[in-house]
Amino acid sequence: MPAVFVHGVPDTARVWRPLLAQLKRSDVVCLSLPGFGNRRPAGFHADKDSYAAWLLAELRKLDGPIDLVGHDWGSLLVTRVVSIAPPGLVRSWSGGGAPLDPGYVWHDTAQIWQTPGKGEELMQMMSADLMAAGLAAQGIPPEEARETAQLMDDEMKASILTLYRSAIRVADEWFADLKNVTAPGLVLWGENDPYAAAHFGAKLAANTNAEFTPAPGAGHWYQIEKPVFVADALSAFWAKHR
Repeated sequence: MPAVFVHGVPDTARVWRPLLAQLKRSDVVCLSLPGFGNRRPAGFHADKDSYAAWLLAELRKLDGPIDLVGHDWGSLLVTRVVSIAPPGLVRSWSGGGAPLDPGYVWHDTAQIWQTPGKGEELMQMMSADLMAAGLAAQGIPPEEARETAQLMDDEMKASILTLYRSAIRVADEWFADLKNVTAPGLVLWGENDPYAAAHFGAKLAANTNAEFTPAPGAGHWYQIEKPVFVADALSAFWAKHR
């Protein structure tokens, strides 16, 4: 019964390291989204539905049931999978930092990425140094920010642009299926998330009959900023649903 972690954008699986160091379970699998610190398989189109299908296929390879955890785009993919997965595959799920709500307006950087031409221009400007500085400003430790920024290559940049452009109206396509979620859920959210206010986390929890736990004082990367708090919240949640 593994715990499967799914990172977001522009991250890689290493984003979970501070949290995993605080967890007392060894059955952990950290998935790497195609194109994020690796190469996309031949013919893989980096849109939202392809990533959701990829995640569902990866979960089916594992002996379940699975405790599924996502952050940012990883959370969007997790909520999609628990909306469409066959019964019994996912025992519990947790996500945060990514609204799936008709009332949400994409943050400024996302809107630039979603705009042909402007998105490519921004990506050209995003050097490793600039990226590292931006991540550090959002609460990621400088060393971790530098390591992540070094992995943001042309493959990742192209994947991000395709993914965001496929998701301009993601709520129109995925929101209605939240009613199908039956696995117990825990929505975690940085209290001071600059990209999506915490009330969107509360709404996601209400729409999926999940628990809602804001991380006090945390921004978007709550699992890095508050790893002990998040580890305790996840451990208590898992204990209730064994």
